[in-house]
Amino acid sequence: MLLAACVLQPARATQAPADPCSLLSATDLSTAIGQAYGSAQKTVAPAPFANTVQGTDCNYSASGGGSPLWFRIYFDPSASAATDLFARLKMFYSPPTPVAGIGEDAYFDPSHGLHVRKGNVRYFLSFQNMKNFTPANEGQLKALASQVAGKL
Repeated sequence: MLLAACVLQPARATQAPADPCSLLSATDLSTAIGQAYGSAQKTVAPAPFANTVQGTDCNYSASGGGSPLWFRIYFDPSASAATDLFARLKMFYSPPTPVAGIGEDAYFDPSHGLHVRKGNVRYFLSFQNMKNFTPANEGQLKALASQVAGKL
């Protein structure tokens, strides 16, 4: 009976930490990319549609002329709301290239941004001003996205 009660409980939503940028520290970023990055400059990310939540933009500057990294994250009220929004937004980033093994749904958009959904959380990672995106850069973004997913 106790087992049935545990199984039937709905999944709890992941709550936003006081600083959502803490899910991707400058140290973790620097280690994964192999170049020094400064602390995130945090700003509000706009709600994508009316009556949806605002998110957080975390922008990291690279030292030595490297490509800055943009990390945007949203904590939706439920997994179903996040799933719906993720699907609606995917239409704007066509054609998406599916990515397996990160969160519950993930894809690269045509501009090499990586979009991920895990539970009620949606996030995006992208190198900014990068002229020559390589398979190595793709691997770096996947590694970063996996790190974030592991903290949710």
